[in-house]
Amino acid sequence: MTNSDRRTAKVRDRNQLQELERGREHYRLGAWSDAYEAFSAADRASSLAAGDLELWATSAYLVGRDADYLKALERAHLLYLESGEIPRATRCVFWVGFHMALRGDIGQATGWFGRAERLVKRQATACVGQGYVLVPVVEKELDAGDFEAAYAVAGRAADFGERFGDDELVTIARHQQGRALLAQGRFEEGLALLDEVMVTVLAGQLSPIVTGLMYCSVIGSCTQVYALKRASEWTSALARWCDEQPEMVAFAGPCLVHRAEILELSGAWEPAMREAQRASETPTISRQIVGAAFCRLGDLHRLKGNFAAAEEAYRAASQSGCAPQPGLAMLRLAQGRRDVALVTIRSALKVTVEGWARTKLLPSHVEILLANGEVEEARKTSSEIEAQAKALGSGVLAAMAAQAYGAVELAESNADAALISLRRAAEAWQQIEAPYVVAKIRALMGEAYRDLGDHEGSALELDAARMAFERLGALPDVARIDAVARPGLADQGHGLTVRELEVLRLIAGGNTNKAIAARLFVSERTIDRHVSNIFCKIQVPSRAAATAYAYEHKMI
Repeated sequence: MTNSDRRTAKVRDRNQLQELERGREHYRLGAWSDAYEAFSAADRASSLAAGDLELWATSAYLVGRDADYLKALERAHLLYLESGEIPRATRCVFWVGFHMALRGDIGQATGWFGRAERLVKRQATACVGQGYVLVPVVEKELDAGDFEAAYAVAGRAADFGERFGDDELVTIARHQQGRALLAQGRFEEGLALLDEVMVTVLAGQLSPIVTGLMYCSVIGSCTQVYALKRASEWTSALARWCDEQPEMVAFAGPCLVHRAEILELSGAWEPAMREAQRASETPTISRQIVGAAFCRLGDLHRLKGNFAAAEEAYRAASQSGCAPQPGLAMLRLAQGRRDVALVTIRSALKVTVEGWARTKLLPSHVEILLANGEVEEARKTSSEIEAQAKALGSGVLAAMAAQAYGAVELAESNADAALISLRRAAEAWQQIEAPYVVAKIRALMGEAYRDLGDHEGSALELDAARMAFERLGALPDVARIDAVARPGLADQGHGLTVRELEVLRLIAGGNTNKAIAARLFVSERTIDRHVSNIFCKIQVPSRAAATAYAYEHKMI
């Protein structure tokens, strides 16, 4: 080597050392973009060692440099192999496979996981890699619905983590056990394990990638089982963590989607819409995250009455691989296309036979069934919600069941029973601080009071519901309240409810009970009950006498 070559090598080494020191410092500070650039410059000067390649990979992941993340990990795994560090090589291979699985490249993910298993088999003694290769096995068991097996395998993975002092493996495995317990309906035990996971996360004991993954998975699990207070608590913590690292884009999308969901529930619809819009525009490896963002946008546009925008958002969600249900079915209902809404929600339920995804569809199914007069089926669906609530011990699901039963009882003209169920539901949702849901329940209570002849109580509930809807910007719901409370249709001394007055006018028009039921989209049995109530209230013995009464009192 000439003197010139030696001088050049020294300069290169000095430059690399400077960039390495800069990259490590930026990494420590969480300045991910600067860390990525510094490690990139150091690698250009001279190939990085395996440990620094892992730091570079993490920085690349967090700033959305997907290809560089994978290349750095692949290089690190080869260097570890050369030095005989099989456990570290296995860990790198695991994360390549895990990333492939997250972005939906299942074939490549399977190949990398297979390589990790072969590496472990080459190890003469037990090592932490044996725990990491169990993680994808747990996910397969969860997907297959064998939750007991998933729990057991995750326990073995956690044991390896504890044996070799790997907090990240322990945390990943415990979180998988928590999910397995929730899937078995062991609600309190599952949530307790997830809480334990979050204690580790909040203590800052994990790498940024594992921290972000745990946040997103735990929040998603809490939302699925309607542990909404926990979901809100962890979402706020995730938001703070993301805000502390403005250069990080890897978990920005999921964080924004979770924030949008919590904001929507709490009634902050405009901020929720902004967060969902940002989430739909944020780079991410998962198209499902983009789809979830569009679903949130679709729901918010639908609730505000922007039906064309909702339609567009739901279509975008579908194109991103996210089924836009029950939002799309509820959009059809809001558009007055009740029969289409029913076909849509039934189709969704046919392909969603169990689990949380099905539970999410059931309250909308009840509402759409009642709009189509399918009261008996609506009661069966309400019972399904109640069964889920009992199995999980979920107060939120119990509130949903009470709300559904209240709506069914109202449709069956059993206003007293409806009020009992609806009050119970309203109290539960008020504790959760979900103003839109509470307003919907109060609107139903207003109808129940009206059917009981308590017009003052009805007006109080309907006015409160209307004010809440107006505050939220829920224009379709405001219009529905106005239609229910139109002046001139209330009791004018005859004691009839608005619906009974409507039925009486149809009787006077010569319609049979069957024809009236079809016209009003309710069951014939419900019309029979209305007719009986009408005869009793106006004290007539027959349809002919009721018709004469209607003409005599100028109800036609």
